Amino acid sequence: MEYRNLGRTGVKIAPLALGTDNILNPTPEDVSRRMILRALDEGINLIDTSNSYRQGEAERVIGEALKESWRRDEAFIATKAHYPTGPGPNDWGNSRLHLIRACEDSLRRLQTDHIDLYQLHRPVFDIPIEETLSALTDLVRQGRIRYIGSSTAPAWKVLEGILVSELKGYVRFVSEQPPYNLLDRRIENELIPMAQAYNLAILPWSPLAMGMLAGRYADQYLRPEGSRASLRGGIYAERVSPRAVQMGNRFVRLAREAGHDPARLAILWVKDQPGITAPIIGPKSVEQLEHLLPVLDMKLPEDIRAACDALVPPGSAVANFHNSASWMKMQLGVG
Repeated sequence: MEYRNLGRTGVKIAPLALGTDNILNPTPEDVSRRMILRALDEGINLIDTSNSYRQGEAERVIGEALKESWRRDEAFIATKAHYPTGPGPNDWGNSRLHLIRACEDSLRRLQTDHIDLYQLHRPVFDIPIEETLSALTDLVRQGRIRYIGSSTAPAWKVLEGILVSELKGYVRFVSEQPPYNLLDRRIENELIPMAQAYNLAILPWSPLAMGMLAGRYADQYLRPEGSRASLRGGIYAERVSPRAVQMGNRFVRLAREAGHDPARLAILWVKDQPGITAPIIGPKSVEQLEHLLPVLDMKLPEDIRAACDALVPPGSAVANFHNSASWMKMQLGVG
């Protein structure tokens, strides 16, 4: 397996990362632990989580699994802060007050003395970036975190952070974690070129488009039992529009006619796109993880790349995976 640099750092990570949003929601704790250890067995070292996943319980499960197996040093732990952790007005956001408190809580749940990559789960536009970066810089200098990143932010906001860091000597973003899959390619317009120019790692979430690229939604009007669209509703259900399902099923046919498994091919497509460091996979079971592991060593054929471009042209979208971002004003039709 060929490891990739995390942006301009010297850190090497596998070309797939393990996402943990399914821990306890719905994946049971014992299965979640087995998935974490199995991923490490296969060389997947970046484990992505958040203090908002199951109200911090995902961090606890990860921390206990790594501590009890004595494998903390094999893992590159990436967690996030931003979403509410309590009812108070300062229990959310990207302020110095909240980030330092949230970091301390995450360290305790993860049972570790440092977080490898600390990410802003969403941008905030009414707090000066200097306040956020100065707090993160202090956490790095204290040894509590090693690197910083952001998630689901517009290209200009990430670049603002990079330039302010350069100007004022703050710690610099090394990664951005955006939504990206064949059904929503909008980051190719600005974010990817910016990341390539400034050597920023891109760690995409939802490479399977919530299963639409894996053949999960055979009927464009039905929500399969156990799917995120049926379990969580809201923004998750909004992404699964009839048009998106229709296009996802066209991709499934394309993959099968070419002799490929659709789920593997969808993730491979993301992994081998220009500017991508490692897509984040979110298996619900050890079996699902095992099924995706071959992608670590696969290469995307150029004829398949061209066929995918013909299906959903570069820079375009047929599904709205930016619907959790308040800054994204472009709304896609549901037809």
